[in-house]
Amino acid sequence: MKTAENLLIAARNAGVMIATAESCTGGMVSAAITDIAGSSAIFDRGFVTYTNAAKRDLLGVLPETLDQYGAVSEQVAREMALGAIARSGAPIAVAITGIAGPGASEHKPEGLVCFGISGPKGTATETIAFGALGRAQVRDAATNHALDLLLAATPTVSPPT
Repeated sequence: MKTAENLLIAARNAGVMIATAESCTGGMVSAAITDIAGSSAIFDRGFVTYTNAAKRDLLGVLPETLDQYGAVSEQVAREMALGAIARSGAPIAVAITGIAGPGASEHKPEGLVCFGISGPKGTATETIAFGALGRAQVRDAATNHALDLLLAATPTVSPPT
């Protein structure tokens, strides 16, 4: 996975660690990073928080946020990303929460995924509607997008001259 390799190089050059907080991807972002030799230099830890209870217990997502917006929301993705930073040694974290399918929830369609990214450049969220591509394809697309977000959040350091 080229993006993961680029992320490893960029994070190592910047001297930063990364953490992940994953729901619908179930650890796929962490796996993509740790599949690469040398990833221990940049990967601190990953949180797989599939249930609301796990999001609350491991990442400090507020029950009120879950009640008001639902687990698949930018508000929850933001709290997940910030919780991963607060509970790790990493200054950069990505969070993913969504509906991989098959099927949709009462109010949210299959393929809807919310992302949170937090790092030196601040914290941002976004939602992408990947569509009803199928479970595996939604999870793959979400993983790739999360890696892109991590790479964009990693400070750029010029090589020494």
